[in-house]
Parts: sequence; C-alpha cells; structure tokens
Amino acid sequence: MRVVPEKISMKWIDTLSNEDLLDVEARVHAKFNVLERREKKERGEKYQLMMRGGNAELMEAWDRWSRILAATRERSLVPIREPVES
Repeated sequence: MRVVPEKISMKWIDTLSNEDLLDVEARVHAKFNVLERREKKERGEKYQLMMRGGNAELMEAWDRWSRILAATRERSLVPIREPVES
C-alpha cells in the first residue's frame, strides 16, 4: 500500500505501477465518497458539488480523486468499485 502525499502531482503519479495506481484510486475515491455522502445527507436537494462556499474538505477530496482518476484513464485502466452502502 503506497502512502498518498498531501499534494498529488503527475511526477508522483508517474512513479506508480498500474496496480499501485488502481489501489490509490480506490482508496482516494472511497474517502471522497464518504465525504460526498455526508454532504448530500446534510444538504439534501440543495447539494451541489461545485457550489461556491461549499465544503472545502469535500472539494479537496474531489480534486485529489480527479487527478488520480485522470491518470487511470490515461493508462486505459478501469477502476473497480465496491458496492456502496446506502
């Protein structure tokens, strides 16, 4: 299991094997997913991910995940998703 740095860069992503990249993507996505579900529960129908003045922690998690997801797509890898609990 690779340690994910606070700031995710392409230089760091390039050091990952495909297997490590998929592992990191799954872990970073899981954290984003938890934060997003919490925010959706709190805001209900008013939830918007890209809302001005929104949850900074959620936006940081989305940014981290989106960088990793872009790298998986660039390598033509397909992330495996575990079923999400409601």
